[in-house]
Amino acid sequence: MARLPLEGIRILDFTLVWAGPYGTMFLADWGAEVIRVESTQYFQPSTRGGSASPVKEVVQMMRGWGAGYPNYDPGDKPFNRYPIFQSHARNKLSMTVDVTKPKGNEIFFRLLKMSDVYIENNVPETIEKLGLTYDVVRRVKEDIIMVQMPAYGLSGPHKNYRSLGAHLDGTVGHTWLRGYPDMDPSMRGDIYLGDSAAGVAGAFAVAMALRYRNKTGKGQHIEMAQVENLMPYVGEALMDYGMNGRVQGSLGNRHPYMAPHGCYRCRGEDRWVAISVTNDEQWQGLCRALGNPAWTQEKRFSDAASRWHNQDDMDDHIQEWTKERENYEVMRLLQAEGVAAGPVIDDRDAFSDPHFKERGFFQELTHPDCGTHLYPGLGWKASKTPNCLRRHPVCLGEDNEYVYKTLLGVSDEEYAALEREGHIGTEYAPHVS
Repeated sequence: MARLPLEGIRILDFTLVWAGPYGTMFLADWGAEVIRVESTQYFQPSTRGGSASPVKEVVQMMRGWGAGYPNYDPGDKPFNRYPIFQSHARNKLSMTVDVTKPKGNEIFFRLLKMSDVYIENNVPETIEKLGLTYDVVRRVKEDIIMVQMPAYGLSGPHKNYRSLGAHLDGTVGHTWLRGYPDMDPSMRGDIYLGDSAAGVAGAFAVAMALRYRNKTGKGQHIEMAQVENLMPYVGEALMDYGMNGRVQGSLGNRHPYMAPHGCYRCRGEDRWVAISVTNDEQWQGLCRALGNPAWTQEKRFSDAASRWHNQDDMDDHIQEWTKERENYEVMRLLQAEGVAAGPVIDDRDAFSDPHFKERGFFQELTHPDCGTHLYPGLGWKASKTPNCLRRHPVCLGEDNEYVYKTLLGVSDEEYAALEREGHIGTEYAPHVS
């Protein structure tokens, strides 16, 4: 394999939940040595699971977010089998140390001296209490790059508010804008856009700072408030209010000016297709695909504005046609007529989708506690840098010996002592479980 662009870069990954780990995933994918700094003495909920020792019977009753352990079985080490952690922990390393103790703090700084980047997304006061802020770490390594990704920034009245992606969605107005017009925000499910947006931006911030350091020799302190990073994703609504004083509501699956535009039921259980018509030419293509039924010739559907104002009736007619056909069939028929259409796929469809298969997107990894499965592949391809998933999602403390003995030069006797003191381990301490 060709040398990856980030080979030789060492990153201390002090992240949790999804936003931070998702960002470091991109960096690990492209060659950085990403070392997750974890602890056997404390459990971070929603990072390696909701609990260090979930009850199997409860997991089997759950569905959805975080419940998909292999065979719905948490196993002996559920923290290594947690599905969300599995999705972003590939190509990384893990070491354990209790940084709340003076000895652990010392170990962290020894490792920091030989690292390039330190990235975290904790609430600011956590990092302050641990004494791991930028003004401290830069005294240990002057050219260190530190990226902090708190929910609301390092200043302001909301500085130390705990927040998950759902809260970010609500704070920027994304929850308000989603859903159907007849639903209030309490009925709009969580989608955690803020986490994924922050992960991508965080990885970009690291790449930008590395480039700056290569040119100047100087480190960088980057503060990325996740809520501010998410704001541009709803920029149109924000600018509409700023310019016009108008508060946007939810359009559901519809569009401000395109019609028809939405999701339509197809044959089968919970099967749907998305259709979008931009202009009269595409409308004629849709009519041809439908067989030019009489209703398409009615005056109320004769132009774009009329169709937009009569969407309810038009959608009923279109769905009478789509519900008799499979969603992939509808897609092919409409695309053949120049109409934008695509099936609404679920996870089952994604793994069997012919497009993903031909591109080899899903890649196989074998995990010591999960077995062999297909994992989502790389976020992008580079024409001159062949790349692939190289390592299974990392187990807790899996690389302790490498970090302590190879990087830090700890002797066998010191290593054993650190194990007894609770710094080194591959399972959580009994009081955590």
